[in-house]
Amino acid sequence: MKRVVLLSLGALALAACSKPESADQAGPSATAEAPTAAKPADPAAAATQSPSFDCAKAQSEAEKLVCVDPRLAALDRQLAALYKRVQTSPDELDIAAEQRGWIKGRDACSRAVDPKRCLVESYQTRLVELTINGGGIQVPAKVEYRCDDNSKPVTAVFYNDIDPTAAVVSWGNDQAIVFPMPVSKDENNGGRWGREGVDLRIHDDQTTLDFYGTTLQCQIAR
Repeated sequence: MKRVVLLSLGALALAACSKPESADQAGPSATAEAPTAAKPADPAAAATQSPSFDCAKAQSEAEKLVCVDPRLAALDRQLAALYKRVQTSPDELDIAAEQRGWIKGRDACSRAVDPKRCLVESYQTRLVELTINGGGIQVPAKVEYRCDDNSKPVTAVFYNDIDPTAAVVSWGNDQAIVFPMPVSKDENNGGRWGREGVDLRIHDDQTTLDFYGTTLQCQIAR
């Protein structure tokens, strides 16, 4: 099974929405790939509020943002639990290397125009990668599209039964993991999936894909 790894594409997306980097800006922290257990003053509160690591030892700006945001803290706990489970797989070394790369990308979210959105999408993307690559799930049928520019094939696989719900959109050799988005009244017959830089809008038989600056008008291939 082909591994779904979107670290390089995630870096492309971050570059498109990052703030200019200053000369004295600190680089990514040396956080270990497996988050350490939290040591809060109130253990009961930690179970529902704190991330998986000790916030007193948070090094990067991204880690500090995770520590003060309940949604990000919950995503961090969810990822730490999933990462611990998949470490027992035959691809453990690959997973560890991917995790180190993911941590660098996550920490770079502090330079994004919208750091919180960047962090949420970063955590969600890694959760989906580990869930898909970890096996044990039924892979849905691939949806193929016929677009106005058919120089590269466009496909999507919709994972409606995983947490978080996601879809893997492919345009040629490039992939992006996208998530359900709010829809307007004229889109209620379809749906919308997206992330920073990617927007997949489905309305009846017409599908519009904005993929990092390229817009395609598509229909499901029959």
